[in-house]
Parts: sequence; structure tokens; C-alpha cells
Amino acid sequence: MTGQFNGAAAISAVSIGSQVMHMLTVMIVGLAMGATVGLGVAIGSRQTGRASTIIGNTITLFAAGAVLLVAALLFFRDGIISVMSVPQEAVSQTREYLTICFAGIPFITAYNVISCVYRGMGDSRSPMYFVGVACVLNIALDFLLIGGLGMQAAGAAYGTVISQAASVVFALLYLKKKSAGTSRGGIRMKREDFRPQREVLSDLLKVGVPVACQDGFIQISFLVITMIANRRGVDVAAAVGIVEKIISFLFLVPSAMLSSVSAIAAQNRGAGLHDRARKTLYCAMAVTVSFGFLCFVTCQILPEQFVHLFTKEETVYVLGGQYLRSYSFDCMMAGIHFCFSGFFCAYGLSGFSFAHNLISVLCVRIPGAYLATVLFPDTLFPMGLAAPAGSTLSAVICVILFLAFREKFGLQRNRKPARPENSE
Repeated sequence: MTGQFNGAAAISAVSIGSQVMHMLTVMIVGLAMGATVGLGVAIGSRQTGRASTIIGNTITLFAAGAVLLVAALLFFRDGIISVMSVPQEAVSQTREYLTICFAGIPFITAYNVISCVYRGMGDSRSPMYFVGVACVLNIALDFLLIGGLGMQAAGAAYGTVISQAASVVFALLYLKKKSAGTSRGGIRMKREDFRPQREVLSDLLKVGVPVACQDGFIQISFLVITMIANRRGVDVAAAVGIVEKIISFLFLVPSAMLSSVSAIAAQNRGAGLHDRARKTLYCAMAVTVSFGFLCFVTCQILPEQFVHLFTKEETVYVLGGQYLRSYSFDCMMAGIHFCFSGFFCAYGLSGFSFAHNLISVLCVRIPGAYLATVLFPDTLFPMGLAAPAGSTLSAVICVILFLAFREKFGLQRNRKPARPENSE
């Protein structure tokens, strides 16, 4: 929306700022994965009391964390802008955008925690309603604040924060209505459930921290690539930023599959149904790879047209088209390792997800993007190949780990369901 009403400076500010916010958001979701998996195992093994405690401790943990995170981000705001090598023309608007979005972190945290809790209980529809409310309101606010009032990057930030706040309010009202006079899935929340318990928090963090670090490293690699692009000028920065937004949108499907696989496989693991857990993985990969292939083909045919939707500046959408054509191959490869990551998390092996992503980032994504910039300074096509090359390495590592630990996933066991596991 910003690109339809503003120039490259505003586009660059929103693109850079939104990448920082996206990194924070996926790390919050990754940390909340501990709640999704813990709830899945508890519900699969019919331990409703433990499920209630997990929900209460999750709310307590993230409420305290959100307050501390806001204070830290506002304090380091200018340092973040400096490290990101933001083009001088976009510095002031980037500062405005980040200030507003950082202040809205509690709403972003609340929305994602509520969604993870619902998914852990096997309900993926409710989060879809919540994000639908946020999307519709965000679009309307963008037209009003950016187009009507000319607020540029600040308008985009206010639209994002207000829409997230509205989705949280809607989620709470929806939860109250669904729970009125009954308990949700047999779960009855008590005041004691919100009191921190070391064992429960340890289990949440044991799964959540590696996933948060994994997602954080991936996003840091994107930020480093953005920093490399920023040093090539505002047009390149705007082009790369727009394509990153497009890819982030296309990655909603594999990201959703990661969450779905972790929740469903965890429930089946808790019930001892390892065969069904593996089938969940296989089905999710079939869906994500098929969807990714369609995205890849479309981006080969209409790359510049997609970027043109976000900007009217010819230089920006030509450069963006080059970057999108090569980057779009990642839509297929990322879907594979996303699904494996969700499956590993369901079995309490989130360290595997962290490991393969760290190797990918350090060995391929960042050095690949840098070398492409040095060797091919006149085009963005080679730079776009760094991400899918990294995802290909991750996918290979995931297959190796899956086969190496086949006994953990019941591949050599009788197909007869085993006794439910105790929650960890």
C-alpha cells in the first residue's frame, strides 16, 4: 500500500521496519511453539489438568516477556537502525515506524499466544478468524492513514498496531462467548494455573527456545541480506524489501503447515499413534511443495507485475522482478524443511530444527548473498538464489535426521498404537 502513494524512501522505511517486526513476530511464535506442543501431548494423553497449567503459565510468561521486550526495543531503536544500514533518505521514517510498532508488541504477543493455544487444542479455525479481522481492518486503515491522510510510514505502522489490537479484542470476546457456561475441551482454568511452575516453564522453554532461535537466525539472515542491499542504494533496498514482503506472504502456507504439523503430530504422539503422526508430516509436505510449485511457476511468468503492485517506480520493480524470479524457488524447498521442523518439535527435538537452520544460514544464505552482490553488482537475480540454496541444504539435513532417528518416530514399531506417552 505504501508504494502506491509514496516514493522509494517510504517504501524502504516500511520494508526495513516490517522485516525487523517480522523477525520479532516469528521468534514469539517460535517460543510459543512450546505451548502448542505441550498442549498437544497433554490433550492427546487426556491430561486436562496439565493442559490448564500449561495455558496459564504460557500467559504469565509471555505477559512479563512482552513488557520487558518493549522497553529493550525502544532503548535500542536507534542502534537497530544504524546496524541495518538504513539509507539516509529513509532513516526518519524508519524510526517512526519502529517506535510505533515496538509500542504495539504486547498486542502482537497476545494474538500469537492465543493462536498457539488454540492450535495446541486442535482448533485452527479460530486463529483464522482472528487474523481475518486483522487483515480487513489493516487494509482499511492503510487506505485511510496512508492514502487519505498521507501519513506515509507512520500510517502503515499505526494500521498494523491498531489491527493487531482489534484482533486480540475479538479473540478474547470470541473465547468468552465460546466458553460461556462450559469449559473449552474439558479444560477449566483456575487461578493457580497462572502461578509460574518451574517444571512446566522448563518444558515450554525446552521446545520453544530452540524454535525461537531457529526462526531468529533465519530472519537475521534476511536482515543481513537487507543490509547488503541497503548499501547498494535506496532503489535496491526498496526492491529487496518489496520482494521480502511478497515471499513472507507466500510463506504463510508453509508456516501454517509447520504449526499444524507440530500440533497434530504432538497430539498423536501423546496418544501413541506414531503412524498417524508421520502421515501428518507426509501430507503437509505434499501440500506445501505443490503450493510452492504453483507460486514458483507464477513468479517466473509475472515477476515484475507482482512487484509493480507495490510500487510505480520502474527501476524498483525491474530490480524486484529479477530478485523475485530466483527467490521464488524457495517456495518449494522451504516447505519441506518447515514441515520437518514442525514434526521434530512435536517429538521434543526442536534442537534439530535449530541446527539445520543455523548451518543453512552460516554456510549458504549469508555468504551466498554477499558473494552474489560482489560478483554480480548489476543484477539481483543471483542474490535471490541464496535463500533457496540454503533451504535445499536444510531439507537434505532434515531427511538425514529423520532417517537416522527413525526409531524415535516409530518407524520400526508395530503399527498397533502404543500406550500414551507421559507428557514431558
